[in-house]
Amino acid sequence: VVAPTDAAEGYSFDGDSWRKVFADSQLQRLIECGLAHNTDLNVARLRISEAEATLKSARLANLPSLAFSPSAGISSFGGERASKTYSLPLQASWQIDLFGKLKNAKMQQKMLVESSKAYRQAVQVNLVASIAREYYNCALLHAQLSLARQSVDVWNETVRTMKAFMEEGQYTDAAVSQAEASREQVKVTAVDLEQQIRESENAMKKLLGDSANTVVMAFDADSSGGGRSLLQSASESMGADIAEGQGIALSRLSVRPDVRQAEMNLAAAAYAVKEAKAAFYPSLTLTGTAGWTNSAGVIVNPAKMLFEAIASLTQPIFQNGRLKADLKIKQSQQEEARLQFQQALLNAGVEVNDALTQVQTYNGKSALLDNQVKLLERTVKSTRLLQQNGSSNYLEVLTAQENLLSAKMTVLQNCYMKVASLIALYQALP
Repeated sequence: VVAPTDAAEGYSFDGDSWRKVFADSQLQRLIECGLAHNTDLNVARLRISEAEATLKSARLANLPSLAFSPSAGISSFGGERASKTYSLPLQASWQIDLFGKLKNAKMQQKMLVESSKAYRQAVQVNLVASIAREYYNCALLHAQLSLARQSVDVWNETVRTMKAFMEEGQYTDAAVSQAEASREQVKVTAVDLEQQIRESENAMKKLLGDSANTVVMAFDADSSGGGRSLLQSASESMGADIAEGQGIALSRLSVRPDVRQAEMNLAAAAYAVKEAKAAFYPSLTLTGTAGWTNSAGVIVNPAKMLFEAIASLTQPIFQNGRLKADLKIKQSQQEEARLQFQQALLNAGVEVNDALTQVQTYNGKSALLDNQVKLLERTVKSTRLLQQNGSSNYLEVLTAQENLLSAKMTVLQNCYMKVASLIALYQALP
């Protein structure tokens, strides 16, 4: 574990690193909107303000405290003339930090401020990744919808042709009805995709904190190739070299905000233990009073200045077991923080390895799936020619078309999964 003070001063987080990863201009505008209006991120910023206010209070604990407490009274004894007294004192109290109790409390709060900053950074990284993932998911759905609509057009032409051949006795009514049923199934798929697009857009608005519904995402609605090209360009700009297996240095795990947060929590727990140990030692407090009064044991008139200084030393002897219990609790919390830091490092390594494996897997599948689509396109073309020559029937053509549609959908899905794995890699190593 890095020394707490070194960790607090030597760490740097590039809050704009996402611009180098996500080059799409429309996506960048969406991310900027999310960073400005997302509720979770704004809450994280408020937590930093709260922690900084507490740190400021801990720093001022080393300074004397001042209080102005004026008082006045009137008294009469035995029916005599009432006497009036008043006092205008200014009191000061200063706790001397002999054994580092105040210093450790201040350092603990400093580490908690760093922890809250790391939490905000973790929220930001997760937000950027979620926006990018939803953006490309919406692009995928638009591309699939375009593909489904093209398939509907093909089926409309197929049904029209089959009806024409049925009048000549080449097809039966059952065959035409089967083709129409297949066309309706493709239409259902298009309707489902439209619903998923609306849900994706609503999810994006939620991420961006867009209560006024001003967010608009524009995609190429006329071609599935437009959506696929967007996904392909994203995968190339986000890390084609990683997909080729060049790897990543594990030392970069230290830049993860969640690892940073766990490290700062561990440092804060260590200072809390030191503070609890210091509570067993004596505390020295200096108290002074200066003011103007007309009462100093006897009635004094006119009033005169009053000065008083007191030093008190307090040594805890028996506190009903509270000091020992507090120390034990702080030590247990320190061990808990150590285990959480250890687990954060382990989780970070696993997430990086999983993301790298996924990138390489989906990249390897891309060439195979592209080749499959090319072969199925040849199959569809060949079966149509055979059907025109009377060497093939409609079932073979329908099967070839369905297989081609399914393969194109799979290509789009694989392309999106590759982009999603690259986003996960950015999230693992921001």
